[in-house]
Amino acid sequence: VIGAEVGVRGDFRYIAWFGGITLFAGIFDMLDGQLARKTNQVSQFGALFDSVLDRYSEMIMFLGICYYLASHDYFLSSLLSFIAMIGSIMVSYIRARAESLGIECKVGIMQRPERVLAIGISAILYGIISYFTGPFKIIIDWIPFSLFENISIFTIPIFIMAVLTNYTAFQRLNHCKQKMQKNIY
Repeated sequence: VIGAEVGVRGDFRYIAWFGGITLFAGIFDMLDGQLARKTNQVSQFGALFDSVLDRYSEMIMFLGICYYLASHDYFLSSLLSFIAMIGSIMVSYIRARAESLGIECKVGIMQRPERVLAIGISAILYGIISYFTGPFKIIIDWIPFSLFENISIFTIPIFIMAVLTNYTAFQRLNHCKQKMQKNIY
């Protein structure tokens, strides 16, 4: 969120830092469960607490993205990032709910590691390229919008994520439905 606010002021390096912090936090998020298992400190509350913190961090990340895009008048991209957030939360929720019903549900292509990588890498690239090139647009006179601009480096992966997270959520829902109909848990 801080990177989004500072980015509004025109210093795009902070967007690259946001991407780096996102990747760094994602690495630690993937390692904490493994560390708990290796040190024999696994608990049900620990798993619950980890999941809750994951959802908070993901929603705060998307809040910053939505704010940044809306404050730069990229309202459609802001809406798409909100839709990506909904898909991300639903992917996690459907898995958690399915597992509470005794159904293993790890199907889909846009799980948390993929989302963290997509956001982190695209933010780093956007921040670095914007810092060195400044505003960049490809415009054709007879088209009422720009074909490509440096923000597209960040928004195209978000658009893809908006589609694929929701597709993954429906994939998981369908997977659970099939398991329930066959009584295969």
